[in-house]
Amino acid sequence: MKSTSISTMDLSYSMPGQFEETRFEKIHNVIFHKSRQASVIIAQEIGLLIKSKQLKNKSCVLGLATGSSPIEVYEELVRMHKEEGLSFSNVITFNLDEYYPMTKENNNSYHYFMHQHLFDHIDIKSENINIPDGMAPISELTQYCLDYEKRIKDAGGLDFQLLGIGRTGHVGFNEPGSHINSGTRIITLDHITKIDASSDFKGVNNVPKRAITMGVSTILKSKRIVLMAWGQNKADIVKRTIQGDVSSEIPATFLQNHANVTFVLDQSAASELTRFKTPWLVRDCIWTTELKSKAIVWLCQETKQSILKLTDRDYNNNGMSDLLAAEGSAYDLNINMFNVLQHTITGWPGGKPNTDDTYRPERASPAKKRVILFSPHPDDDVISMGGTFSKLIKQGHDVHVVYQTSGNIAVADDEALKFAEVCQDFLGAKNINFKEVIDFLNNKQENEVDSIEVRKLKAFIRRRESYAATRYIGLKDENIHFLDMPFYETGNIKKKPLGTEDTALVKNIIAKIKPHQVFAAGDLADPHGTHEVCLNAVFAAMASLKLEVYMNECWLWLYRGAWHEWEIHEIDMAVPLSPDEVLLKRNAILYHQSQKDKVMFQGNDSREFWVRAEDRNNDTAKLYDALGLPEYEAIEAFKRFDY
Repeated sequence: MKSTSISTMDLSYSMPGQFEETRFEKIHNVIFHKSRQASVIIAQEIGLLIKSKQLKNKSCVLGLATGSSPIEVYEELVRMHKEEGLSFSNVITFNLDEYYPMTKENNNSYHYFMHQHLFDHIDIKSENINIPDGMAPISELTQYCLDYEKRIKDAGGLDFQLLGIGRTGHVGFNEPGSHINSGTRIITLDHITKIDASSDFKGVNNVPKRAITMGVSTILKSKRIVLMAWGQNKADIVKRTIQGDVSSEIPATFLQNHANVTFVLDQSAASELTRFKTPWLVRDCIWTTELKSKAIVWLCQETKQSILKLTDRDYNNNGMSDLLAAEGSAYDLNINMFNVLQHTITGWPGGKPNTDDTYRPERASPAKKRVILFSPHPDDDVISMGGTFSKLIKQGHDVHVVYQTSGNIAVADDEALKFAEVCQDFLGAKNINFKEVIDFLNNKQENEVDSIEVRKLKAFIRRRESYAATRYIGLKDENIHFLDMPFYETGNIKKKPLGTEDTALVKNIIAKIKPHQVFAAGDLADPHGTHEVCLNAVFAAMASLKLEVYMNECWLWLYRGAWHEWEIHEIDMAVPLSPDEVLLKRNAILYHQSQKDKVMFQGNDSREFWVRAEDRNNDTAKLYDALGLPEYEAIEAFKRFDY
């Protein structure tokens, strides 16, 4: 998938579906490699609009969104104000929504969010800021919402509306069932929306049940609309919105009726669109090895047949006749694809010594490899590759696990309190005043950030759980490393940007161990972005060390975490697990006691992490089996990355 070139013209309107490859698409969209790149372009469009209005001595009326999607847009607008002199003195803003009830001071309120990310850093007039009041009296809400609509109208209407999209297809908080003619109103939140917000509120039961939102009709009256969507979690709803029929069950589809709307997507969010998921159905393809693999695996799943049973007719009837013509016959295609997948399977993730490694995913030599397993949180190692971890140790490799963050914010208060009370009763640790910790936790106020002492305690909990899990697998204590990367240590869900000190920590551990293999988390669906930051630190560190001689022998393998698995055509190494190894992995995960039963940041999946891991590994094994390859209990999957 190729990203759109960078210019402000990239977001200009063009008729959706006017080209062959986009014929299924009903909304204009542009795709970028990274959300940061896209966010800068959006901010530039907003900046140009503000300036053009200033030249005409007119107000610029912006409709603004909250959530994770617009944060980088706001960061760029703040930069443009501070470094380029962009003034917001003529800007009037109207926010889409607010939880109800919700005080302005609550750090989960959208009032707090907007001031934190934008308003406190620019020269906008306070009287020009309009955010729904989450504490408006319920008896006055109808009139309040009518007045909000009137304020928008009196300002001249929305010149530009910035949107995100929820997994239910909501825009603003217009949940499934919202009418196209709906105006600003109070609405009951969908259960999926509450689950998605649950980590911010430390539990789904703490998420407000209602919200005030601009209506669909209000949004559609905007002169210009830009909707952002980032990440794999949004891919399915993006496809249904762009390619599906207009329906109140997916309110975002009403945007198909707008004359000037653009969806701005990153590659992950666009990945389910037909032109990327199955490009052979909409255009002639250049059949790379990867695309052949993707297409043939898809064909097997579409026809419910194993690879070696596919026929010429199967290829011709499913948009792959040009591939068949180029290769000669289904027989040749099938055999080649079967061999490609078969060669990914190995029970020797560190390479099998003294063997021909021509068709193996890893090298045979050196027979004993130095291995670094980077784990963003203190449990990703066993959740994502516990079986492979165990095999590497048992097969004699020098394995080091490196925990990149402390993971302290994922420890519930009552779990920390339990440990603090035990320590007070029995030990009285020297470097923590446990009475102060207990008093703090017993009297902690809503939205109060943990004290440094409490964060230390929670980090100790995660650390000792990691020792227990890795000892169970068979790793020596001296091969366990904790980086406690500073970007994570805010006490809040929101982290600091990746800094030079973070990258230096990763770089130093690589330089110290001089590994032949590095395993790192390539799952970017982590709801709060910690995995992505940790992966970027690994990329940056390895790039800076690339000229070192030992790096010539270092291979980087990416595993995926608890949210998504690699697709079959993406897998370069598939490590089968026996039933006993699956049980060993489960038990190692269960040593992370603070993350069991009451998982604080589980995203949109209500299953416990050990259940997710087993189901994911079992599903991968079943996919290999359905393709006609050997049947295994479970498979852990990895993709090799050329840094």
